[in-house]
Amino acid sequence: MGDPKKQRKKYETPRHPWRADVLADELKLLGQYGLRNKRELWRAKALLTKYRTIARSLLGMPAERRMKVEKELLEKLYRMGVVGENATVDEVLDLRVEDFLERRLQTQVYRLGLAKTIYQARQLIVHGHIAIGEEKVTSPGYLVKRGEESLITYSLDSPLQKPEHPLRVEAAQAG
Repeated sequence: MGDPKKQRKKYETPRHPWRADVLADELKLLGQYGLRNKRELWRAKALLTKYRTIARSLLGMPAERRMKVEKELLEKLYRMGVVGENATVDEVLDLRVEDFLERRLQTQVYRLGLAKTIYQARQLIVHGHIAIGEEKVTSPGYLVKRGEESLITYSLDSPLQKPEHPLRVEAAQAG
């Protein structure tokens, strides 16, 4: 079977973990996006750092190589739904962590109105009530691509599929 890939951290912790302004900002984002812990936030920050680093390195490349790498980077970020179709490298450098947190499945389920709160969205995903197309997804941190936004719905074997389910009736009356 072979050895599994070496597990690595996908995030970086803050250099100064006890700065009050950083702690307050992190806490605000945790509540706003319904994150379980700061590791989920740090993972999004690491992803942002990765793409911004690539964008900064583009500025020092020769023109012919830069065009190819820039096109690939912008296409990737467009498919992810983070930037627009005619984006530039400057727009990549202007990205914020919120742009990646908005692409999480948990946030998308809440924004689509499939759940009343961001926390309920997380619970529905973890319990297997949400699917993208035919595929059930149980990871709230899954980054939804641009083409998958319209495919997010309740899973076929979920009791929430029925419109008369108490949770859906309650949400319809509230909304």
